[in-house]
Amino acid sequence: MTLDVTRVRKDFPILDREVHGKRLVYLDSAATSQKPQRVIDAVSDFYSHRNAAVHRSVHELGEEATAAYEGARATIARFVNAPDPRGVVFTRGTTESTNLVAYAWVRRRLGPGDEIVSTVMEHHSNLVPWQMAARDSGATLRYLPVTDGGELDLTTLDSLITPRTRLVCVTGMSNVLGTINSLDQIVAAAHAVGALVLVDGAQLVPHIATDVQAIGCDFLAFSSHKMLGPLGIGALVARPELLEEMDPFLGGGEMIRNVTLEGAEWNDIPYKFEAGTMMVAEAVGFAAAADYLSELGMDAVREHEIQLTRYGLKALDAIDGIVVYGPRDAARRGATFSFNVFEADGELVHPHDVGTILDGDGIAIRAGHHCAKPLMQRFDVPATCRASCYVYNTESELDALVESIERAKVFFSRS
Repeated sequence: MTLDVTRVRKDFPILDREVHGKRLVYLDSAATSQKPQRVIDAVSDFYSHRNAAVHRSVHELGEEATAAYEGARATIARFVNAPDPRGVVFTRGTTESTNLVAYAWVRRRLGPGDEIVSTVMEHHSNLVPWQMAARDSGATLRYLPVTDGGELDLTTLDSLITPRTRLVCVTGMSNVLGTINSLDQIVAAAHAVGALVLVDGAQLVPHIATDVQAIGCDFLAFSSHKMLGPLGIGALVARPELLEEMDPFLGGGEMIRNVTLEGAEWNDIPYKFEAGTMMVAEAVGFAAAADYLSELGMDAVREHEIQLTRYGLKALDAIDGIVVYGPRDAARRGATFSFNVFEADGELVHPHDVGTILDGDGIAIRAGHHCAKPLMQRFDVPATCRASCYVYNTESELDALVESIERAKVFFSRS
């Protein structure tokens, strides 16, 4: 199966607009993806025809809303091959999912002498929660290093993952380098010493067919808005028995079975982790996005991005004064290109300045540290430019990126 990108682009109304009088070239999907009309319609349809609070009403609208919400949970479970929908907790996104584990599992089970292992390439959302948890529990946080080629140095695996390790937290795909990590090797090393594994799937799940059972991780966190769905919702997928053992993260609303002045009894999973009013419309849109990707075929999505990666690396490498970070093998990375522009004397052109020039040409990229400051320090740069592709991007858009970078180089050489 191949991706018909011309047809796919017709599903995304925002791609028809102009920016600064130029056709929009959207290359910032690693930050947030655009939404197909089907997802927009699914959210609108819920609010237009079925809007009600779930799990709390005996009237017809309430029953329909509940069915839509739980149907969305089942859809997300199928999308990542979770063994049981009860193991799918709806959260506000990957960040809340990791924090849920940091508070509800780590703090209750770790103490001095215990260790958490993370990596130098992590997004802050898969780093700061563990720093906070280590500080509060007395545990120690250790890091897998990153090679000059932008991959995890797995030669350090046996020295870093030891019988003291209780949890390993690793991204499935780097949001900066596009690196696809060897999760099977990391999961095997962790489980061999009795440690659990949390995978940050924010960049992995939207781009590669993800089977949580095949990966073997204990927790998988990901976000709707990275995979064509609405903002403000994501999921934590975990083995139900793990969730059963964990205390709630937030208190109030749906997460209780009974409350007295003396205490409370928790609801069943996954509801004991879904305090407050449910994000029903967002869940419906999340499921619609998963269905859309399933119909495109995740193998076709991946093949399209491999082609874009090969094309983009070759085109960017041909520009004098450009440094592209990350693996060179398209099969080892996603179509996310972090790069910097250097003047003839070796002076870095600040990524924000490059991004501003590109924006004037209608090209949307990200410029900054990408919530990965330790990784920026590893490569001794303050920031990078990042162009990230998805199902609606084309080789001609990468050509436009290259042309705009060339114009930016001329502009800064004269300034």
